[in-house]
Amino acid sequence: MASAETAAEHERILREIESTDSNCIGPTLRSVYDGQEHGLFMEKLEGRIRNHDREIEKMCNHHFQGFVDSITELLKVRGEAQKLKGQVTETNQRLQNDGKELVSTMDELRQCRLQQRNIATTIDKLTHCLPVLEMYSKLQEQMRAKRYYPALRTLEQLEESCLPQAGSYRFCAIMAENIPCMRTHIRDVSMSDLKDFLESIRKHSDKIGETAMKQAQAQISRDNAVTSQQWSARGCRLRKDQGSGTNVERAGRSLLSEKDSRILDVEDAEKDEVPGAQDLVDFSPVYRCLHIYSVLGSRDIFENYYRKQRRKQARLVLQPHSNMHETLEGYRRYFNQIVGFFVVEDHVLHTTQGLVNRAYLEELWELALSKTIAALRTHSSYCTDPDLVLDLKNLVVLFADTLQGYGFPVNQLFDMLLEMRDQYGEILLKKWNQSFRQILDQDNYSPIPVASPDEYQQITGQFPFQDAELNKMSFPKKLPFSEFVPKVYSQLKEFIYACLKYSEDLHLSSTEIDDMIRKSTNLLLTRTLSHCLQYAIKKKNVGLTELVQIIINTTHLEHSCHYLEEFISNITNVPPDTINATKLYGTSTFKDARHAAEEEIYTNLNLKIDQFLQLADYDWMAAQGGGQASDYLIDLIAFLCSTFAVFTHLPGNAIQHAMLPGKVAQTACMSACKHLSTSLLQLLLEADVRQVSMGALQQFNVDVRECERFARAGPVPGFQGDTLLLAFIDLRQLLDLFTQWDWSTYLADYGRPTCKYLRVNPHTALALLEKMKDTSRKNNMFAPFRKNDRDKQKLIDTVVKQLRNLIASNQA
Repeated sequence: MASAETAAEHERILREIESTDSNCIGPTLRSVYDGQEHGLFMEKLEGRIRNHDREIEKMCNHHFQGFVDSITELLKVRGEAQKLKGQVTETNQRLQNDGKELVSTMDELRQCRLQQRNIATTIDKLTHCLPVLEMYSKLQEQMRAKRYYPALRTLEQLEESCLPQAGSYRFCAIMAENIPCMRTHIRDVSMSDLKDFLESIRKHSDKIGETAMKQAQAQISRDNAVTSQQWSARGCRLRKDQGSGTNVERAGRSLLSEKDSRILDVEDAEKDEVPGAQDLVDFSPVYRCLHIYSVLGSRDIFENYYRKQRRKQARLVLQPHSNMHETLEGYRRYFNQIVGFFVVEDHVLHTTQGLVNRAYLEELWELALSKTIAALRTHSSYCTDPDLVLDLKNLVVLFADTLQGYGFPVNQLFDMLLEMRDQYGEILLKKWNQSFRQILDQDNYSPIPVASPDEYQQITGQFPFQDAELNKMSFPKKLPFSEFVPKVYSQLKEFIYACLKYSEDLHLSSTEIDDMIRKSTNLLLTRTLSHCLQYAIKKKNVGLTELVQIIINTTHLEHSCHYLEEFISNITNVPPDTINATKLYGTSTFKDARHAAEEEIYTNLNLKIDQFLQLADYDWMAAQGGGQASDYLIDLIAFLCSTFAVFTHLPGNAIQHAMLPGKVAQTACMSACKHLSTSLLQLLLEADVRQVSMGALQQFNVDVRECERFARAGPVPGFQGDTLLLAFIDLRQLLDLFTQWDWSTYLADYGRPTCKYLRVNPHTALALLEKMKDTSRKNNMFAPFRKNDRDKQKLIDTVVKQLRNLIASNQA
């Protein structure tokens, strides 16, 4: 078994030796020498070698004859080959001799072809270089001519197409090196031009804005011309229907055609064409710089720079001058600069693509609106001239209309103008307050004398007055009111005109304008005119005649209020019966003024009565009274009679006036009598009068009888019966009680409706009775009756005790 394995192993090794490269049989032989069957392997190896030798010999024997035949044929060919070699050598020699001339000619041809190729190459290179040189020359010309954008385009073409085609030449390298420097130079020069442009438009924005506002004014003038023609045609129809127009209608038509020439002087917008912003400003630096930076790939940098600089300029433009509020020209320059700024930006927006956009403009406009409105609120608050405020309003309207034409929202400006309307109203109220006071101070408070129909027509043209009885009278005659009535009425209409002028062009409806005018007029009536009338009534040294005339004047002004209502309705085209229409408070204003004048009359009369009473000098310890009234009282009654005669000047027609002639006089007379009665009673009961004699009471009774005689005489017509005597009834019953000494009747009937002394207050009676006690038992009124002195004193004490019990029982 072992020998079989050994034989198999040796067979394997032999196959491996046969099939393996000789360089790799080392490990195989080593395995043989490492084994124990070395000899046996050598035998097998020699046997294998002998087998291979026998196979080689068989193969050689098989191919030997073919080899011998090949050698024989080869020997036969050698001779032919030698002959052929000689012929080839001879032929080659002849060919070499014949080809020397051809070779020389070919060399010359080669040289010519080489020169020709060099010439063609040179022409080709020059063909590629000449465009570069021409382009570079063109570039230099453009740079010298400052045509930087075409130069930049030429530079781009030179760099991208010409230089790459020209090849690597030194001059091309120099050109390539100069290209960045030239780009930088072009960029710097264009930026310098842009800065000059920005500085120029900053300086000339005033002129640009003025031009734009003139254009807007011209357009408004054309629109208003069309509107005026329409109103004129409508006015013709109205005149045809209604006949000749009233003053109100003529005033309304004149207001519609009136234009404020102080804003902008546009002589003839149709004939003189106003240049536009593009005609005044050369925008080429902006376009050129924009294109250059776009080509250089730095458009974002340029846009940011332009917007940043314009924002800075916007803040400078929006900064008003400190004295802007002093003149209209200051406001005009301010608005012109703002308009000029936004006109330029609007033009840039529409002529460039993306340099500025709508969002950027809206942001700047929001900033401008806030700054402008704040500046107007601040500076307009310093203004005290209504004409300047009105001109400013018209200028703001033109400013808003101009920018609205460029697409900017201006609602906030009109809202601000509505706020300024209140300020304008306050300024008007101050101005009219001075006018009213001047009219009232200069008035003579006398009826207006009219000498001719022309004068009468002139006055009635200013104030709506109609009196059929007065019309029947011949000239000369007097109107019932003084000059301040037509003057005040004219001032009221002028105030309404002023309010209407402010409301024009504010895009308000007729109802809103009507409401605004009525509210402002109400403020004028209830605050300004009312205060002025109160001032005229309350000022020092105003006489009763003046107060009476004020009553007459306010009565006429009160009845003219409905004419003011019609006047406002006519100029606003809003019927007075419109729902929610504001009503004028003129009636109540003039009523209050009239009542104040009446109260002032009553107060002045009472003060005058007090002055006379201060002259009273009673001897309270007189033994007996005099036979006639006191001098002070006679003077007082004479004064009252002359005073009440003034009231006969009051108008007597109840249709014309709300107050009858007697009413004021009657009220004044009754008030004076009551005050006189009360003052006399206080004089009798004042604390300084410690003791009163019966003689003093008798003198006091005589004075009271004189007062009653005055009341009974009827100083003012219109009292029924003895109505005026009732003012002295309290004093009369008190004096009758003491002079008649009728205490039993008083105490018995006290509290009954039929009591004879019903108006006598027990406190008053007690106070006066206390003054009649003889506390010193000296100079007593009962001295002549000393026998009855004790009984009288006891009687007084009894009456005093009974009065006190009566008072105590009533209090309980």
